[in-house]
Amino acid sequence: MCGCCDDCGDRFCSCIPYNVLDDIKGCLILLAVVIVLAVIAGVILIALIFGGPLRHVKFTVEDASLTRFALVTSSPATAIAYNLTVALTVRNPNWAIGIKHDKPLEAAYSFDGQPFERVQVADKGDKLGARKTVVYRLSSGSEGRPAALGNAGEAEFRKENATGVFEVEVALTGKFKYTLRKTKCKIEATCPLKLQLVKPGDTTVVFQKVDCKLAKSDDKYC
Repeated sequence: MCGCCDDCGDRFCSCIPYNVLDDIKGCLILLAVVIVLAVIAGVILIALIFGGPLRHVKFTVEDASLTRFALVTSSPATAIAYNLTVALTVRNPNWAIGIKHDKPLEAAYSFDGQPFERVQVADKGDKLGARKTVVYRLSSGSEGRPAALGNAGEAEFRKENATGVFEVEVALTGKFKYTLRKTKCKIEATCPLKLQLVKPGDTTVVFQKVDCKLAKSDDKYC
């Protein structure tokens, strides 16, 4: 059906059916609603990226091997001879925000609360993209690293040595700078490991993955 307008100056006639005109109007209204919703979603997304909470970086010890762990008596302090390898996984779960190391990421090894080694994991300026994972394979050893175990620590060493399983803690420290933000987050995490001493020719040692525990941050944006 055609419609004509006699009051529009020049005579104007439209041969578009009325039901098609209604469909066009409905589509335009729907398009306007979609645009408004997209704008609202964009505003919310920007607010979340720049002001919402961050998801914590996850640290996991995927594998570790101890092929030597012996107490070396020396004066004036005791020392530990060891060979230790650690496969440390760092995962950034944020889907739109990468991280950059503002300080070197370090791992400190300790036995019975006494540190005996410190290893640099990642350098300052190293980056990890959004939703990315990196595995660091750390290997270190010594013929006699000083460790202030004292009588109590030596007794604990003899106790664990009798079982062939040693409890070694890995403490992680560092600071991240998050992309798209000014926030710099201090990182402190602990990974308690139970390591069976691997003897030559032993292929039955199984290590169970350990999820490191992050210390709670005082910064609400970290």
